[in-house]
Amino acid sequence: MSTTLPLKDKSAIVCGCTQGIGRACALEFAQLGASLTLFARHEEALQQVRDQLSTEAGQSHDFVTVDFSNWQAVRDAAMQRASRSPVHILLNNTGGPPAGPAFEAQPEEYAAALNQHVLCNQALVQAVASGMRDANYGRIINIISTSVITPIKGLGVSNTIRAAVANWARTLAAELGPFGITVNNVLPGFTHTARLDAIIKGKATRSGTTPDDVERAMKASVPARRFGKAEEVAAVAGFLATPAAAYVNGVNLPVDGGRLAAQ
Repeated sequence: MSTTLPLKDKSAIVCGCTQGIGRACALEFAQLGASLTLFARHEEALQQVRDQLSTEAGQSHDFVTVDFSNWQAVRDAAMQRASRSPVHILLNNTGGPPAGPAFEAQPEEYAAALNQHVLCNQALVQAVASGMRDANYGRIINIISTSVITPIKGLGVSNTIRAAVANWARTLAAELGPFGITVNNVLPGFTHTARLDAIIKGKATRSGTTPDDVERAMKASVPARRFGKAEEVAAVAGFLATPAAAYVNGVNLPVDGGRLAAQ
Protein backbone atom coordinates (compact mmCIF):
# COMPACT_ATOMS: atom_id res chain seq x y z
CA MET A 1 0.00 0.00 0.00
CA SER A 2 1.28 3.44 -0.92
CA THR A 3 1.90 5.66 2.07
CA THR A 4 0.83 8.70 0.06
CA LEU A 5 -2.21 7.13 -1.62
CA PRO A 6 -3.77 4.92 1.08
CA LEU A 7 -7.03 4.54 -0.87
CA LYS A 8 -5.42 3.41 -4.12
CA ASP A 9 -7.47 0.52 -5.58
CA LYS A 10 -10.42 1.41 -3.34
CA SER A 11 -13.76 2.68 -4.64
CA ALA A 12 -16.27 4.98 -2.98
CA ILE A 13 -19.79 6.30 -3.30
CA VAL A 14 -19.94 9.91 -2.13
CA CYS A 15 -23.42 11.36 -1.61
CA GLY A 16 -24.39 15.01 -1.49
CA CYS A 17 -21.08 15.99 -3.02
CA THR A 18 -21.72 19.09 -5.15
CA GLN A 19 -20.97 21.69 -2.49
CA GLY A 20 -19.70 22.27 1.02
CA ILE A 21 -18.49 19.35 3.11
CA GLY A 22 -19.62 16.70 0.64
CA ARG A 23 -17.64 18.26 -2.19
CA ALA A 24 -14.58 18.61 0.06
CA CYS A 25 -14.85 14.92 1.00
CA ALA A 26 -15.00 13.91 -2.66
CA LEU A 27 -11.84 15.90 -3.39
CA GLU A 28 -10.13 14.39 -0.31
CA PHE A 29 -11.00 10.78 -1.15
CA ALA A 30 -9.80 11.20 -4.74
CA GLN A 31 -6.59 12.82 -3.53
CA LEU A 32 -6.05 9.74 -1.35
CA GLY A 33 -6.35 7.52 -4.41
CA ALA A 34 -9.96 6.29 -4.44
CA SER A 35 -12.14 5.93 -7.52
CA LEU A 36 -15.42 7.75 -6.90
CA THR A 37 -19.04 7.50 -7.93
CA LEU A 38 -20.77 10.76 -7.06
CA PHE A 39 -24.46 10.76 -6.09
CA ALA A 40 -26.50 13.97 -6.14
CA ARG A 41 -29.42 15.64 -7.92
CA HIS A 42 -27.89 18.10 -10.35
CA GLU A 43 -26.04 16.77 -13.38
CA GLU A 44 -24.12 19.94 -14.23
CA ALA A 45 -22.84 20.32 -10.67
CA LEU A 46 -21.86 16.64 -10.59
CA GLN A 47 -19.89 17.03 -13.80
CA GLN A 48 -18.06 20.02 -12.38
CA VAL A 49 -17.03 18.15 -9.24
CA ARG A 50 -16.01 15.05 -11.19
CA ASP A 51 -13.78 17.11 -13.44
CA GLN A 52 -11.98 18.52 -10.38
CA LEU A 53 -11.12 15.13 -8.88
CA SER A 54 -7.56 13.87 -8.80
CA THR A 55 -6.61 10.94 -11.05
CA GLU A 56 -3.05 10.69 -9.71
CA ALA A 57 -3.55 7.05 -8.78
CA GLY A 58 -4.75 6.20 -12.29
CA GLN A 59 -8.32 5.99 -11.08
CA SER A 60 -11.49 6.99 -12.91
CA HIS A 61 -14.58 8.74 -11.59
CA ASP A 62 -18.23 8.81 -12.57
CA PHE A 63 -21.52 10.13 -11.25
CA VAL A 64 -25.18 9.24 -10.90
CA THR A 65 -27.98 11.77 -10.91
CA VAL A 66 -30.48 10.76 -8.23
CA ASP A 67 -33.00 12.53 -5.99
CA PHE A 68 -32.65 11.73 -2.30
CA SER A 69 -36.31 12.44 -1.69
CA ASN A 70 -36.90 9.03 -3.34
CA TRP A 71 -35.18 6.29 -1.37
CA GLN A 72 -36.20 3.62 -3.88
CA ALA A 73 -34.38 5.50 -6.66
CA VAL A 74 -31.32 5.81 -4.42
CA ARG A 75 -31.45 2.09 -3.68
CA ASP A 76 -31.72 1.18 -7.36
CA ALA A 77 -28.81 3.46 -8.31
CA ALA A 78 -26.62 2.06 -5.54
CA MET A 79 -27.44 -1.55 -6.39
CA GLN A 80 -26.64 -0.93 -10.05
CA ARG A 81 -23.29 0.60 -9.10
CA ALA A 82 -22.47 -2.18 -6.63
CA SER A 83 -23.28 -4.86 -9.22
CA ARG A 84 -20.32 -3.71 -11.35
CA SER A 85 -17.60 -3.93 -8.68
CA PRO A 86 -17.25 -3.69 -4.89
CA VAL A 87 -17.76 -0.35 -3.17
CA HIS A 88 -15.31 -0.09 -0.28
CA ILE A 89 -16.30 3.32 1.08
CA LEU A 90 -19.70 4.97 1.49
CA LEU A 91 -20.02 8.59 2.53
CA ASN A 92 -23.55 9.59 3.53
CA ASN A 93 -23.98 13.34 3.41
CA THR A 94 -27.45 14.77 2.88
CA GLY A 95 -28.50 18.38 3.37
CA GLY A 96 -30.22 19.20 6.63
CA PRO A 97 -33.98 19.81 6.95
CA PRO A 98 -35.27 23.40 7.05
CA ALA A 99 -34.75 25.31 10.29
CA GLY A 100 -37.55 25.92 12.77
CA PRO A 101 -38.84 24.84 16.19
CA ALA A 102 -39.58 21.16 16.67
CA PHE A 103 -43.10 21.81 17.97
CA GLU A 104 -44.12 23.86 14.94
CA ALA A 105 -42.91 21.33 12.35
CA GLN A 106 -45.59 19.34 10.58
CA PRO A 107 -45.51 15.54 10.72
CA GLU A 108 -44.87 15.55 6.98
CA GLU A 109 -41.62 17.43 7.56
CA TYR A 110 -40.40 14.73 9.92
CA ALA A 111 -41.45 12.02 7.45
CA ALA A 112 -39.62 13.73 4.57
CA ALA A 113 -36.45 14.09 6.63
CA LEU A 114 -36.64 10.46 7.77
CA ASN A 115 -36.94 9.38 4.15
CA GLN A 116 -34.06 11.57 2.99
CA HIS A 117 -31.67 10.55 5.73
CA VAL A 118 -32.46 7.25 7.46
CA LEU A 119 -34.21 5.43 4.60
CA CYS A 120 -31.73 6.51 1.94
CA ASN A 121 -28.80 5.65 4.18
CA GLN A 122 -30.27 2.23 4.89
CA ALA A 123 -30.84 1.55 1.20
CA LEU A 124 -27.27 2.55 0.37
CA VAL A 125 -25.75 0.38 3.07
CA GLN A 126 -27.78 -2.65 2.05
CA ALA A 127 -26.64 -2.17 -1.54
CA VAL A 128 -22.90 -2.03 -0.77
CA ALA A 129 -22.39 -4.06 2.43
CA SER A 130 -22.16 -7.43 0.70
CA GLY A 131 -19.26 -6.27 -1.46
CA MET A 132 -17.55 -4.73 1.55
CA ARG A 133 -17.89 -7.99 3.45
CA ASP A 134 -16.48 -10.04 0.58
CA ALA A 135 -13.53 -7.63 0.30
CA ASN A 136 -13.08 -7.62 4.09
CA TYR A 137 -12.90 -3.84 3.82
CA GLY A 138 -15.70 -1.39 4.42
CA ARG A 139 -15.90 2.19 5.61
CA ILE A 140 -19.32 3.76 6.15
CA ILE A 141 -18.99 7.40 7.15
CA ASN A 142 -21.94 9.62 8.00
CA ILE A 143 -21.63 13.40 8.02
CA ILE A 144 -24.15 14.46 10.66
CA SER A 145 -23.96 17.31 13.22
CA THR A 146 -22.92 18.12 16.77
CA SER A 147 -26.68 18.25 17.47
CA VAL A 148 -26.34 14.49 17.98
CA ILE A 149 -24.74 15.31 21.33
CA THR A 150 -26.33 18.69 22.12
CA PRO A 151 -29.45 19.83 20.21
CA ILE A 152 -29.11 23.13 18.37
CA LYS A 153 -31.82 25.69 19.07
CA GLY A 154 -34.07 26.33 16.11
CA LEU A 155 -33.25 23.10 14.28
CA GLY A 156 -36.00 20.88 15.64
CA VAL A 157 -36.46 18.44 12.77
CA SER A 158 -32.74 18.28 12.07
CA ASN A 159 -31.91 17.56 15.72
CA THR A 160 -34.37 14.68 15.74
CA ILE A 161 -33.36 13.06 12.46
CA ARG A 162 -29.62 13.51 12.99
CA ALA A 163 -29.91 11.68 16.31
CA ALA A 164 -31.78 8.87 14.59
CA VAL A 165 -29.00 8.54 12.01
CA ALA A 166 -26.36 8.47 14.74
CA ASN A 167 -28.01 5.64 16.66
CA TRP A 168 -28.73 3.73 13.44
CA ALA A 169 -25.03 4.01 12.58
CA ARG A 170 -23.78 2.89 15.97
CA THR A 171 -26.11 -0.10 15.83
CA LEU A 172 -24.70 -1.04 12.42
CA ALA A 173 -21.16 -0.65 13.74
CA ALA A 174 -21.75 -3.56 16.12
CA GLU A 175 -23.50 -5.67 13.50
CA LEU A 176 -21.02 -5.14 10.65
CA GLY A 177 -17.78 -4.93 12.63
CA PRO A 178 -17.05 -8.68 12.40
CA PHE A 179 -16.88 -8.36 8.60
CA GLY A 180 -14.14 -5.75 8.40
CA ILE A 181 -16.66 -2.92 8.07
CA THR A 182 -16.54 0.17 10.26
CA VAL A 183 -19.38 2.67 10.69
CA ASN A 184 -18.56 6.10 12.08
CA ASN A 185 -20.21 9.50 12.39
CA VAL A 186 -18.45 12.80 11.79
CA LEU A 187 -20.10 15.68 13.64
CA PRO A 188 -19.23 19.04 12.08
CA GLY A 189 -19.65 22.08 14.26
CA PHE A 190 -20.05 25.58 12.85
CA THR A 191 -18.51 25.06 9.42
CA HIS A 192 -18.36 27.76 6.77
CA THR A 193 -20.89 26.48 4.23
CA ALA A 194 -23.95 27.82 2.42
CA ARG A 195 -26.17 26.10 5.00
CA LEU A 196 -24.45 27.90 7.86
CA ASP A 197 -24.91 31.21 6.04
CA ALA A 198 -28.63 30.46 5.74
CA ILE A 199 -28.87 29.53 9.42
CA ILE A 200 -27.14 32.77 10.41
CA LYS A 201 -29.47 34.86 8.27
CA GLY A 202 -32.50 33.05 9.68
CA LYS A 203 -31.38 33.59 13.27
CA ALA A 204 -30.76 37.26 12.57
CA THR A 205 -34.24 37.68 11.13
CA ARG A 206 -35.94 35.90 14.02
CA SER A 207 -33.96 37.76 16.69
CA GLY A 208 -34.12 41.20 15.08
CA THR A 209 -30.32 41.49 14.93
CA THR A 210 -27.83 41.44 12.06
CA PRO A 211 -26.04 38.45 10.52
CA ASP A 212 -22.73 39.95 11.70
CA ASP A 213 -23.99 39.99 15.29
CA VAL A 214 -25.12 36.38 15.06
CA GLU A 215 -21.82 35.33 13.51
CA ARG A 216 -19.78 37.03 16.24
CA ALA A 217 -21.84 35.33 18.96
CA MET A 218 -21.45 31.93 17.31
CA LYS A 219 -17.70 32.30 16.94
CA ALA A 220 -17.42 33.42 20.56
CA SER A 221 -18.91 30.07 21.63
CA VAL A 222 -16.08 28.18 19.89
CA PRO A 223 -12.72 27.96 21.71
CA ALA A 224 -10.98 28.20 18.33
CA ARG A 225 -12.83 31.53 17.82
CA ARG A 226 -13.56 30.79 14.18
CA PHE A 227 -15.75 28.69 11.93
CA GLY A 228 -14.40 25.44 10.60
CA LYS A 229 -13.49 24.81 6.98
CA ALA A 230 -15.12 22.11 4.89
CA GLU A 231 -11.63 20.79 4.11
CA GLU A 232 -10.96 20.24 7.82
CA VAL A 233 -14.04 18.04 8.13
CA ALA A 234 -13.08 16.22 4.94
CA ALA A 235 -9.62 15.45 6.31
CA VAL A 236 -11.21 13.63 9.25
CA ALA A 237 -13.55 11.69 6.95
CA GLY A 238 -10.56 10.85 4.78
CA PHE A 239 -8.71 9.35 7.73
CA LEU A 240 -11.74 7.26 8.70
CA ALA A 241 -11.84 5.89 5.15
CA THR A 242 -8.25 4.62 5.25
CA PRO A 243 -6.78 1.34 6.49
CA ALA A 244 -5.22 3.29 9.36
CA ALA A 245 -8.70 3.71 10.89
CA ALA A 246 -9.52 -0.01 10.91
CA TYR A 247 -9.91 -0.05 14.71
CA VAL A 248 -12.07 3.06 14.91
CA ASN A 249 -15.69 1.92 14.90
CA GLY A 250 -19.02 3.22 16.18
CA VAL A 251 -17.83 6.69 17.21
CA ASN A 252 -19.43 10.13 17.08
CA LEU A 253 -16.44 12.32 16.26
CA PRO A 254 -16.96 16.08 16.68
CA VAL A 255 -15.03 18.41 14.39
CA ASP A 256 -16.13 21.61 16.08
CA GLY A 257 -13.14 23.60 17.31
CA GLY A 258 -13.87 22.50 20.89
CA ARG A 259 -17.37 24.00 21.13
CA LEU A 260 -18.95 20.91 22.72
CA ALA A 261 -16.12 20.61 25.22
CA ALA A 262 -16.66 24.22 26.28
CA GLN A 263 -20.37 23.81 26.98
